[in-house]
Amino acid sequence: MASPRKPQQLPLDLGHSIGHSRDELVVSDANREAVSLIDRWPDWPAPVVVLAGPAGSGKSHLASIWAETTGASVLSAGSIEQCIEGLDLSRPVLIDEADRMLDEQGLFHLINAMRGAGMQILLTSRRFPSAWGVTLPDLASRLKAAATVEILEPDDLLLAAVITKLFADRQVEVEQHVVQFLVRRIERSLSTALDVVERLDRAALEQNSRITRALAAETVSAMDQGQVEFDI
Repeated sequence: MASPRKPQQLPLDLGHSIGHSRDELVVSDANREAVSLIDRWPDWPAPVVVLAGPAGSGKSHLASIWAETTGASVLSAGSIEQCIEGLDLSRPVLIDEADRMLDEQGLFHLINAMRGAGMQILLTSRRFPSAWGVTLPDLASRLKAAATVEILEPDDLLLAAVITKLFADRQVEVEQHVVQFLVRRIERSLSTALDVVERLDRAALEQNSRITRALAAETVSAMDQGQVEFDI
């Protein structure tokens, strides 16, 4: 006779995410220089600052904190020109993922307008401006004068602190040896940390169990398998 299945609970989607406030920001050597720059605003080394780093390094998170703190206008990289007319030049501007589908003419005109108003622009990018393939000479010249700050992929300290915080945000207690296992096994990105915490929380609720190393290993293996299937 088969043993009865363990009852499962229906997990509730409470819309958890990485907190976008300065107090919730985790700082380590990987992002310390970038955080220092954000905290120094408006005392910046140049009117245009580029925050460059790999996917999942937290640059968009950091930029959103800056935008909220400063009241910055947020523009899309691909449609800058059409937004310049009527733009409040007394507020700084954030352009996320500036190296993707960049409106070069629009950015050139925006830089000129913002410099004339004595206001700053923050651009985030996966690459340094020299690798953007900019074809407009005047814009290339402006970007050469920009201050570029690199944000590195999360180190062990940052990744562990973020994972611990994400679990705490969900009011879930997880032993540190489980956190360290996750740090060693998952892709080094904040988005992956968010994903694995969400999956583990959901799995623990479904199974009505604690988050153990065995459950973490099962979850990470499933994520790895899904990535392999996706890549194929």
